[in-house]
Amino acid sequence: MAKPKLALVGGQTLLGREIREQATMFEVLAMDSTDDEGKTLVRDADDLALMSPVDQKGIESAAIVMLAGDLESTAKVRKMRAKDLIDLTGILEIDPSARLRSPLSEPRRGDTPAPVEVIAHPAATMLALFLSTLEAAAPVERSIGNLFHPASEFGTPGITELQQQTIALLSFQAVPKQVFDTQAAFAMLARLGEESQHKIEKIEQRVLRNLATLLKGMAPMPSLRISQAPVFHGLSASIWVEFKTTPDLDRIGELLKKAGLDLHDSTLEPPNNVGIANQDGVAVGAIEADPGNPRAAWFWLAADNHRLIAQNAMLVAKERI
Repeated sequence: MAKPKLALVGGQTLLGREIREQATMFEVLAMDSTDDEGKTLVRDADDLALMSPVDQKGIESAAIVMLAGDLESTAKVRKMRAKDLIDLTGILEIDPSARLRSPLSEPRRGDTPAPVEVIAHPAATMLALFLSTLEAAAPVERSIGNLFHPASEFGTPGITELQQQTIALLSFQAVPKQVFDTQAAFAMLARLGEESQHKIEKIEQRVLRNLATLLKGMAPMPSLRISQAPVFHGLSASIWVEFKTTPDLDRIGELLKKAGLDLHDSTLEPPNNVGIANQDGVAVGAIEADPGNPRAAWFWLAADNHRLIAQNAMLVAKERI
């Protein structure tokens, strides 16, 4: 039986590569969103792939189209096709026909797929899964989260510039600042430089907007702050939670584990962004009571940001075949 065809626009991106690894049940037509001339050979340290240009015939012939490229390529494909689009970037959130999706953290759906389905920001998926599970285990009064944002959320340019900055600083040279417009290597940043095209405050707004949609009142919304961390890949978050009654943290940990989170109890090291690389789901650990508040506790979360997006995208794609 022939596999359904999946057109992947932006196959050369970090997200595109993740989808190419995950989409084994599809015939993947990878398209280079930056190339209009002919097929392009994409090569890095351990990956080799042939990309086709974005063209009308390829887009129309696919059962599903996934969008992992830039604004220009997304707008181009949206004009070519009106349905069976899965946006991994959030660009099409404003599309009137779009619906936000995160099968990993949302209740089971039985409704008809929307023409355009936008995959939630990975931080929103991570927090929605954790907070909704926590609320079911022990009612939450309020929560506060500090989220540490990796360079890979800005794609290959972000990773490349962080690497170049690190090398330059160790060599006592001037650092490149095209992506961050400031020194991001060896620094924790509340905001990026004024000339950066990326804005942490806009990322915060998107995460909170997505999280409110995913939670749908299932748990109180947290107060959230995002910082740019000097790490290449992987999300981490420190979450403070105040419960309505004094919590049984051992029981809460077991319920988080039963719900599918990767629990790192006191016998294991807390999860981190390096150890979670290429792993599915969300890990939680370093669960500790707040010594200043008997009804509060601290939690540490970690997840592979691109793997979360790819997992959600593949679950949405499977609903359509």
